[in-house]
Amino acid sequence: MSVSMHSSGVAWRCLFCRSLPTRPRHPTRLFTISAQTRADEGEGSSNPLIEQYQKDNVGKTAQTPALPRPGDLAASSIFEDDRRAQAMASRARAIEQGEEEEDEGRQRRDPRSTLRVLDPDPNSRERWERKKVIQMVRKGGRLSKAQFIKRTEREHLVKSHNMKTSVKKLGMLARQIAGKNVDDAILQMRFSKKKAATEIRKQLETARDEAVVTRGMGLGKVNGTEDASSSDGATAAEGKKADEELHIRLKSGKRHVVSDRSSIYIDQAWVGRGPYGRLPDYRAKGRLFIMRTPFTSLSLLLKEEATRIREYEEREEKRTRRRLDKVWTALRDRPISTQRQWYSW
Repeated sequence: MSVSMHSSGVAWRCLFCRSLPTRPRHPTRLFTISAQTRADEGEGSSNPLIEQYQKDNVGKTAQTPALPRPGDLAASSIFEDDRRAQAMASRARAIEQGEEEEDEGRQRRDPRSTLRVLDPDPNSRERWERKKVIQMVRKGGRLSKAQFIKRTEREHLVKSHNMKTSVKKLGMLARQIAGKNVDDAILQMRFSKKKAATEIRKQLETARDEAVVTRGMGLGKVNGTEDASSSDGATAAEGKKADEELHIRLKSGKRHVVSDRSSIYIDQAWVGRGPYGRLPDYRAKGRLFIMRTPFTSLSLLLKEEATRIREYEEREEKRTRRRLDKVWTALRDRPISTQRQWYSW
């Protein structure tokens, strides 16, 4: 049986033999609207809010905040006052010479923004100031012992981050460095075989640097050397007296030699339990347990040797007072009265 040419052509061009139609891709430039196209569209497509904003902010450009310069001093540094004094002196010198101030790369602080942080509740601050003034008037300006110590002696408290160790392991290292000079404690941790000793050494170095910069601790030796090198004889004698070694006895009974009253030592060192972590513990027969990994923090209280000297003098004074109170003294001579041959009861 013969098939016509027309029917054979239809069978050859069947639905499954033809390729599927493809959708033409439009270039990206067709979806972008240029500024000229916006201008050609007329005023009907303009945004009145944007136009009003542009009219109100003519000539004003968004200024990006200046980033802090690397190596700049913090506001809590003891050298910040010196830097401000130098900046004010240089600014006054520039004004006298008629030169313009160059504030490029620096951003002036907004006093209103600073006041929100420093003084969030003015009424509470005023009540607190009024209360302190009343206390000062009642006491006649006299300071308590705790207030006098706070004003005359320096100390610095620092807390470390949570270390991946237990309280028992970190407590042994804390007891090892407590009572030692900060440099001696760093040396102990440097040669310690404990795993947490490296973290403690870094924490001690950071605490020492913070105490020197923020509290001004450990600078007495430098000041004493400068005074001794001066031409004033009295000042040199005072510096020489300060450099003399002082032998004291600690509260534990150990003897201690103080060569610098401003030397930093670790008065207290304690540990604090932190949060627990979770780690898988794969066991036999496809079982899975969860381990609780402990985290512990270390807190340090740094003081100067002047505090040790004061505590030693107070203990010696108390010991001397107790010893003198127990001394036996004979009664004075006086006539005997009310003596009888019989009892009076």
